Amino acid sequence: MVSLSSATRSPAAPRPTNPSKMLATSSPVPILKTSKINTPTAGIKHRMEEMDLSLSPASSVTSDPDAHPSPRKRTRVQFEKNVEMREMSDHEEKAPPITRAPGKSAAVVREEVRRAIQRHVSGADSESYDRIKEVFAVDPRRRDEDGHLSPDVPTHTSLRHHLLGLLSNVAALDRSCDGLVSAVLNSEWLGRDESYIKLYIRFLGNLAAAQGTHLRSVLKMLVGYLGELPKGTGKLPGYGLVQIPDIYTRVHMALRHVMQLIPSGSGTLSPILSMQFPFDNDPAKTNIAYTRNLIRVIGYAPELQADILALVTEKLVKIDVQIQVDMEDIEDEEGEDVLHNVSPEALVEEDDDDNASVMSDESVDPETRRVKAIKENIVKLDGMIDSLFEYYAPPFTSGTLDDKENALDLLLSHFQTIVLPTYRSRHTQFLLFHYSQSSSILVDRFAATCISLIFNKTQPAIMRQSAAAYLASFVARGAHISGEVVRDVYDLLGTHLNNLRSECESSCRGPDLRRYGPFYSTAQALLYIFCFRWRDLTTAAIEGDTPEQVDDLEPEDIIFPPSVKSVLQQAIHSKLNPLKVCSPAIVAEFARISQHLNFMYVFSILETNKRLRISSYRNMAALADPRFSQVEREIRAGDDLGYQLDAYFPFDPYQLPRSRRWLEGDYIEYRGIPGQGDDDSSESEVDDDLDSLSDGTGTDDDE
Repeated sequence: MVSLSSATRSPAAPRPTNPSKMLATSSPVPILKTSKINTPTAGIKHRMEEMDLSLSPASSVTSDPDAHPSPRKRTRVQFEKNVEMREMSDHEEKAPPITRAPGKSAAVVREEVRRAIQRHVSGADSESYDRIKEVFAVDPRRRDEDGHLSPDVPTHTSLRHHLLGLLSNVAALDRSCDGLVSAVLNSEWLGRDESYIKLYIRFLGNLAAAQGTHLRSVLKMLVGYLGELPKGTGKLPGYGLVQIPDIYTRVHMALRHVMQLIPSGSGTLSPILSMQFPFDNDPAKTNIAYTRNLIRVIGYAPELQADILALVTEKLVKIDVQIQVDMEDIEDEEGEDVLHNVSPEALVEEDDDDNASVMSDESVDPETRRVKAIKENIVKLDGMIDSLFEYYAPPFTSGTLDDKENALDLLLSHFQTIVLPTYRSRHTQFLLFHYSQSSSILVDRFAATCISLIFNKTQPAIMRQSAAAYLASFVARGAHISGEVVRDVYDLLGTHLNNLRSECESSCRGPDLRRYGPFYSTAQALLYIFCFRWRDLTTAAIEGDTPEQVDDLEPEDIIFPPSVKSVLQQAIHSKLNPLKVCSPAIVAEFARISQHLNFMYVFSILETNKRLRISSYRNMAALADPRFSQVEREIRAGDDLGYQLDAYFPFDPYQLPRSRRWLEGDYIEYRGIPGQGDDDSSESEVDDDLDSLSDGTGTDDDE
């Protein structure tokens, strides 16, 4: 994935003066064509390029630390006129004093640094080497007893001269100098002035290029600043306040510079980005900031695009599932209100210490702490997924067809490897739901992907069943999915259901979800599509009527093609008995709609099923995944336990407060039976059940 560079630039070689030219020559070709993709922070790219990191070698010996001579003109070394010349004693030769006297020039400091490193590496003496370490290790905020800045704190000029000295001798900083390198990497640099930032970033690049053993340390230090910043970052005595956005920009400038010099460094950076991802219990703003900064990394390391987006998607799914699990632990009514009553702005802006005290205070009611934790995770998920919506938007809104298909390839890849195998992911999949509806071609691609999984017998049964749920929910809920696509999908699933019925019926002795899972998941998908999109399956719709025009027809005038009815009729009346196994909420609504439309009468079957006692061998392996495994429900007619499909339809209502703006106009709301909406209380209850199927809270009542 990452192109290796066999040649490493010498640290003494002159650098290109325009970082944008460096990017043009060293950056690999993006995996996703991002020429038209503007990340949320793409405007900062210009600011990053404006900072010229090229300091000429000659500038390191000038007496003026703030002077930047032209690289074409060699600067003369300036010596003080009144300098006492004397021989140095043996003691001074072993340990030359590294003082912070304001009159010491950069040339003198550079020579002292060179000699100190040389003597340390040779093992002769480390005293002066340790003094150099102290220059970078001392706390720049240290105060004396009177509250004044400690005299041990190096001046800006002294610090800069020592860094120039290290830059000139970077080739000597091998493994034996790990202590000095660590002191420099852990020093306070982000809050200093722009000239020091340039020098520091240039030092990082030269160090990583000249001494590959330090590359990981350099990258790890920089990535550590992509999440929550340490307190006081950007606030140093004697310097102006550096705002948080500018701090992040400086970190990205440094990362970009290192990656330009060492393109093969992507292989080292990728696992560090994963390892440094905030922990599950870290604040929401930490996770959101890290996610946004990861996306910015793609701008100058496009070869990491797939890795970064997959990493963020994995974290999203994990948080998403945790929210669903936690919400089951609180009261049903309160759980329903949690998603609706979250104020993301207020929660993210809370003081961390106050938030931590509320979460850890043992005197606080456990239920309050639990709800607080859920709300924190909701804000976390909302902000992170909102960043992904922003990242994917440009190719789908203004890109070429190739841009759209390449972006969809990434979404489909993450869907198949991360989202689809995960039970109870409720929100992450809406990236695909939204963007796959941006054109009819992309609708077909997502539908074809699901159908391919459903038909593929080499796939685990659980994956085939999950794909059926995703396809049914997508076709049923997608507002931009045409009636023609609905009919095509219905026909394909109907044909598949007939084939499964033919294969299974001869050996079937009664309904058995464990044995015939793909059959029941396909049947439930057809029932669900019928409940939401029956208008598009009518003969009138085929002839060109709109759903609204179909609603105006009398029930006796609504006609369905024979193929639509025969598929479900043969399955429902077979020994497999799908109405016993499919979700009761879906079955109940299908029964009411089909009776009203004179499509099919199944209430007699439902009555018989109430008295049906199911005996099924309990396979513990099949019970391992709760998504479509046997859900035990009490049968009123006896002591047997029935096994029914979980009511999991992954594109049911999206509730995250901030990111739901992306989905406006994407939904088809459930409309039920025409003319019987508001006044029929029982129908309203069923409609609510259908709208809450993604929670798994649909009614279990067989009556």
